[in-house]
Amino acid sequence: MEQAFDLNRFIAAQDPVYAAVTAELRAGRKQTHWMWFIFPQIAGLGRSDMAQRYGIASLDEARAYLAHTVLGQRLRQCTALVLEAKDKSADAIFGYPDTLKFHSCMTLFCHAAPEDTETLFQKALERFYGGRQDEQTVAALENQRDGERR
Repeated sequence: MEQAFDLNRFIAAQDPVYAAVTAELRAGRKQTHWMWFIFPQIAGLGRSDMAQRYGIASLDEARAYLAHTVLGQRLRQCTALVLEAKDKSADAIFGYPDTLKFHSCMTLFCHAAPEDTETLFQKALERFYGGRQDEQTVAALENQRDGERR
């Protein structure tokens, strides 16, 4: 499944910066540029080269990402670090527009793994977004499902 989705593009991007990413998240403030490949979102929401390169094409790719021994563990670890930032909003941690990307990512992975850790991703949605899912992500997933039914 990994080869079908080229998940190695995420590993290649994450490896050189992952220690800095976790340090920034522990400090409660993103400082450098890594959002696209640490907290990926559904493809089609962003127009930049980075958003297109690291967009998750489908729910199946999101599931493969979570099942990947490195990527799934890193996404869970980084999400947990964000949740540990007490008394901070997602906007204070990520800034704009990265708070939107985090919202989209958490929504995507809630759909990819509804049973996962009851769910870590749902906890992030509840804490930072009042439990609301990102409407654009939900719409993109619904469009994919509609396309599969045809």
